[in-house]
Amino acid sequence: MKVNASNLLYHNLVGLEARVAFSTDPTQVGVEGRVIDETTKTLLISTTDGDKMIPKQNSKFAFYIPHEVSVEGNAILLSPEERLKRLQRRRH
Repeated sequence: MKVNASNLLYHNLVGLEARVAFSTDPTQVGVEGRVIDETTKTLLISTTDGDKMIPKQNSKFAFYIPHEVSVEGNAILLSPEERLKRLQRRRH
């Protein structure tokens, strides 16, 4: 299944280009790069200034797939495996 705006929440985010559109930590706003790892509570983004660990909670991300899609961090506050399980439950 191809990643698009309607199913982005249920896909692995690793490899996607992303930007921190909002964060309660103003130093993280504008961080932009490729997602290189994802945990339940964080995204690790590779930037030109090095790798940045961004908490999902209370953040908003813009993913480029290829157009920009905004996602609330709280909506992806699960591990990739848990998000997939939720998608499978909705289909049954």
